[in-house]
Amino acid sequence: MAFDGIVIANLVRDLNDKIVSGRISKIAQPEKDELLFTIKGNRENVRLLVSANASLPLLYFTANNKPSPMTAPNFCMLLRKHIANGRIISVTQPGLERIVRIEVEHLDEMGDLRRKFIVIELMGKHSNIIFCDENNVILDSIKHISAQVSSVREVLPGRDYFIPHSGEKKNPLTITETEFKELLHSTPQNLSKALYMDLTGLSPVVAAEICHLASLDGDISAKEFSDAELTHLFHAFNWIMDDIREGNFTPNIIYEGEKSIEFAAVPLTMMEGGNYRTVKFDSISELLERYYAEKNTVSRIHQKSTDLRKIISNALERSVRKLDLQTKQLKDTEKREKYRIYGELLNTYGYGLSGGEKSFKCLNYYDNTEITIPLDPTMTAQENAKRYFDKYNKQKRTYEAVTEQLAQTKAEIDHLESISTSMDIARLEEDLVQIKEELTEYGYIKRHYTGGKKVKITSRPFHYLSSDGFHIYVGKNNYQNEELDFKFANGGDWWFHAKGIPGSHVIVKTEGKELPDRVFEEAGALAAYYSKGRGNEKVEVDYIQRKNLKKVPGAAPGFVVYHTNYSLMAVPGITVQEV
Repeated sequence: MAFDGIVIANLVRDLNDKIVSGRISKIAQPEKDELLFTIKGNRENVRLLVSANASLPLLYFTANNKPSPMTAPNFCMLLRKHIANGRIISVTQPGLERIVRIEVEHLDEMGDLRRKFIVIELMGKHSNIIFCDENNVILDSIKHISAQVSSVREVLPGRDYFIPHSGEKKNPLTITETEFKELLHSTPQNLSKALYMDLTGLSPVVAAEICHLASLDGDISAKEFSDAELTHLFHAFNWIMDDIREGNFTPNIIYEGEKSIEFAAVPLTMMEGGNYRTVKFDSISELLERYYAEKNTVSRIHQKSTDLRKIISNALERSVRKLDLQTKQLKDTEKREKYRIYGELLNTYGYGLSGGEKSFKCLNYYDNTEITIPLDPTMTAQENAKRYFDKYNKQKRTYEAVTEQLAQTKAEIDHLESISTSMDIARLEEDLVQIKEELTEYGYIKRHYTGGKKVKITSRPFHYLSSDGFHIYVGKNNYQNEELDFKFANGGDWWFHAKGIPGSHVIVKTEGKELPDRVFEEAGALAAYYSKGRGNEKVEVDYIQRKNLKKVPGAAPGFVVYHTNYSLMAVPGITVQEV
């Protein structure tokens, strides 16, 4: 997830294609550290979003507009004064630095032609947007950096602009093979770290990819490799650099299941296969907008679901404590049968007791062994027998009541764990609505008066298409699971579920056809992935025809029973196309 020099190079190529010779028609500052330019090109108008946010610096084309404050901030007003309607002359990147320089030509107050520079530094917490004149003197910046903040470089009006010093890092676009080998032989770091620490613009993931292409272990010290191995590494490194020099980029996002875990402007062959999935894009802007939109959605879902998760967690904690107490109570009733036998034996053999005995030995006719029965010497044999029968009956009643309570508590825990799994599956805010409704229906959330309005449900099951063209549906929560099972699926359709753990119900529509083996494997992988066992290497999945499913009377939605099922071992993952 690195906004590295290679991604910047890809952006610069796209910027040159789209905005050079275009005119800046609008400049807005929606956030304190963000600008939105509208640029009129030869054939189309485009919006360019530039953010110097310390935690999320960004630069990409977007189709979305953002509301601006009623009064424009000073930096925005300055840009409008100087470069509104200005023509973009060039977009450049110094070396492979995380810096973009946009050169703008405009007319000043006297009607003379002038040039200004917008310098966009995308350097994490040091990110900034700096506005300079033709002499590289800073006119203003979106963030002011004084000497008290940085002793290395002041970013203030009137100061000369210069690129931040990057230490002894070399430019990967110009480094020779000899310099490359000397650099790596002289470093104490491991090979992968040496690449991104000693060369400008390389991220850890690209460094790891270079090592992978060269079939070298990036975790071993760079000094350990031979001259021939480093030559091979340089060739792998140079393949990537050649693509950058020639402008051949491959914007792609790597998904692990449904979660985006990495993006890059070059192919990441080290993440091919297994549970990884690569999605390629036509432009780096499209990639960035998609990637960060998904990240924002995940973040927003997490924030929205925090209260629900807390309710589920607290309810689970209470139920688990109750289960422990009930289990202990049940264990205390284990002696009940012994008390019954004591009573029966005393009634059978106790006529020979004269009274005052502390114990009584006799034959236990249930197992033909001698048994010693403790007695209360103040009681007769019949009174001792009655005392044991009373104990037996009390523990029997406790056993029957606690057994029923224990089953209810276990069912409650299973229900809550299934809801917790639904929370993990939820992708969109509307997915949470149905989960909240289920928690409300079962008393975990107090229902508020809504004036008779019903809760609007817009969430729908996941829909996939198998490699052989069969439609596969995956429930996101218990309500959807039940609807798929008993309202949507036909008797001949196939049902899949992870064995013995909470998870989604998966339905494969057969349309009366025989399913190929591959469809069973793909549906099983989905059932494993959308379950509590998604982090395991393999998950056992039960599958059966829908007609053999039975709903549990009085049980929570989505709970079913079945017999004579089939099973398969599935690797959790999504190997089919989402519809």
